[in-house]
Amino acid sequence: MRAPQHNSDFSRTVDQLADDPNPYEPEIGSMPKNDLSRADLDNVNKTGTTTIGISTADGVVIATDMRASLGGRFVSNKNVQKVEQIHPTAALTLVGSVGGAQSFISSLRAEVNLYESRRGEDMNIDALATLAGNFARGGPFFAINPILGGVDHEGSHVYSIDPAGGVMKDDYTVTGSGMQLAYGHLEQAYEDDMSNEEAKTVAARGIKSAVERDTGSGNGVFLCEITDDGVDIHGHHDFDEVL
Repeated sequence: MRAPQHNSDFSRTVDQLADDPNPYEPEIGSMPKNDLSRADLDNVNKTGTTTIGISTADGVVIATDMRASLGGRFVSNKNVQKVEQIHPTAALTLVGSVGGAQSFISSLRAEVNLYESRRGEDMNIDALATLAGNFARGGPFFAINPILGGVDHEGSHVYSIDPAGGVMKDDYTVTGSGMQLAYGHLEQAYEDDMSNEEAKTVAARGIKSAVERDTGSGNGVFLCEITDDGVDIHGHHDFDEVL
């Protein structure tokens, strides 16, 4: 085997990586940092929240309430969109501190765009879920617990991402302060192979159940429908519009 020649492609690559201790890390730059303590979070905007993700025969349905609170005691915003598109056929919910969740979404969206630009294809949803878990585990995103839902060539996918970076896939999942109330409804109403239309009704009823008793959830529902064609998100202050 010949030794690499000086100024060859191989030797130039070695020289480029010599000063980089972590050449295989995501290339969006360093993670955002701050010096906030856990006690500081009592004075920042939080979503409180109830978020629901359901895998269906047609795709994925995600539902969230619309309330943000200050320290869990004061309603600071009544029209928060807690689900955002981060991929051509995937969306993520905001759960936890608003700033941390927004930063998390921005970081994931940047990585998805870089992947598409370099490879000329969309990242599959399983890889996106793994990336989300890695970011949650290693980043400064303070007690987020989002739901990731998406559709790819392998079908429909729903994952919950816990604050420690755990990634759990299920047919349906709920996160946030109203999760026990919403789960009670979903355990009774969920059926295999529901259509997106049926799932939107089930998810909206789950959110409505939570906002009746959970002080961190309220003010309406955002419904997100994900199919092969893309992501469609609409907000409704009146539950009668979707029930």
